[in-house]
Amino acid sequence: MKKYRLTDETKTINGVVLHRIQALEAFGDVHTGDLGGWIEKEFNLSQDRNCWVYDDAKVFGNAQVFGNAKVSGHAVVFGNATVSGDAKVCCDAKVCGDARVFGDAKVCCDAKVFGNAKVYGYAKIFGNAKVSGHAWVYGDARVFGNAQVYGKAGVYGDAKVYGDAIIFSNVKVYDGVWNA
Repeated sequence: MKKYRLTDETKTINGVVLHRIQALEAFGDVHTGDLGGWIEKEFNLSQDRNCWVYDDAKVFGNAQVFGNAKVSGHAVVFGNATVSGDAKVCCDAKVCGDARVFGDAKVCCDAKVFGNAKVYGYAKIFGNAKVSGHAWVYGDARVFGNAQVYGKAGVYGDAKVYGDAIIFSNVKVYDGVWNA
């Protein structure tokens, strides 16, 4: 049985027609009849578990949201990106390209995760931070402010990267604080 349907309410973003979703049954914190955010097609949001697109959030292209993941606020997930597990993408955050956000990770504010980047575990990306390339951020790591993590860099453990710090190439940051 389907948990949501595409409504007739549409909006066009960059030539892509998105449909508002509506819950057909109650699950998680969603009630029967609740209107959700916007998706291009059913492929974008799994009919299984408690995943949901809220508010004015948008998911399109070949992007997928599944598991118990939540996309809310004005967040945008597109390209081939995936948001899964118990991950949250909110506020004005963007997840795109082939990026993966999963586990209990959170991407919010104006943060952007793109390229082939992976954010997982309990990691949090927020502020104007950017994680891109083949970078990965996981564990309890935090990347925030105007910080950038890219290339094949890794930030993990209890590490904090913030301010105008830039971590790139093959640099690995574990349990440290990087601020510039």
